[in-house]
Amino acid sequence: MTSLAPLLETFFTERLQRQRQCSAHTIAAYRDAFRLLLAFGENQLGKAPSDLLLADIDASLVGAFLDHIEKQRGNGARTRNARLAAIRSFFRFAAFREPTHAALIQRVLAIPQKRFDRDLITFLTRPEVDALLAAPERKTWLGRRDHALLLVAVRTGLRVSELTALRVDDCVLDTGAHVRCHGKGRKERCTPLDRETVGLLRAWIKDIGSPPSDFVFPSRRGGRLSTDAVERLLTKHVATATRACATLARKNVTPHLLRHTTAVHLLEAGVDRAVIALWLGHESVETTQVYLDADLAMKERALARTAPPHVGGYRFRPTDSLLAFLEGL
Repeated sequence: MTSLAPLLETFFTERLQRQRQCSAHTIAAYRDAFRLLLAFGENQLGKAPSDLLLADIDASLVGAFLDHIEKQRGNGARTRNARLAAIRSFFRFAAFREPTHAALIQRVLAIPQKRFDRDLITFLTRPEVDALLAAPERKTWLGRRDHALLLVAVRTGLRVSELTALRVDDCVLDTGAHVRCHGKGRKERCTPLDRETVGLLRAWIKDIGSPPSDFVFPSRRGGRLSTDAVERLLTKHVATATRACATLARKNVTPHLLRHTTAVHLLEAGVDRAVIALWLGHESVETTQVYLDADLAMKERALARTAPPHVGGYRFRPTDSLLAFLEGL
């Protein structure tokens, strides 16, 4: 009988860390998936996680676990699919190490991803952005930091992890001003800065007086801001901005929504999709398609160009009885 513990440890140390050299984010996501799965298995089977066998983690247990995280934990289909992706990755690894369990492994790998509705991308309008940027109290150190952080987020479209990881020497504020970051997929990219952002960053970096190796947007203690801290400060300033712009109350404003805002504003300015994909660090130009769907104003402009004026509508009328039958289905 094959014990689960050594096989799972080898999966993390050999497959993920040494062979695939996965990022810390990927390893953390896979770790969390298996912590939940092992706790569920312990509750269902009455075995400590270190005593579980590979045969215990069969398709029925995995299926019950996926139902559990949706119904009891309240997770959505995206989270369910992310947990399943981690489990599948482990079982593909186990297929090479433990071929005697091929039938069990194939049944787990056959569990399908769950389909889900894709909502339109939400973004901030320009008046909403202006209200948000005016919200921080710039007479205080924290207010100036938050204002600079929000401006850079909206103008560059950096992910929150890229934003909090920015260091002073990543900011080039002379000719060809830009910020450098190491983004998703270990890709390094440079994002240009406009004149207003350059001026603000110069003043802010001078204000904090930090050496080149320090973070641009430090915490109170000088360390790196956490994602939770950015979400909290954003929530606080959105509440203030809502007094000046009531439409913000209808939107769930998150750090990633600021990234969506950058993309839509670039589209509205006529920037090509391929350039936006490079700007945001997308793996594929097709990823940028969702922003086209979100921009109603762009669709209205396209409609205005394609619909000839003073032309009446025409509807197909089948003349054949069989065609009429098919048309009525």
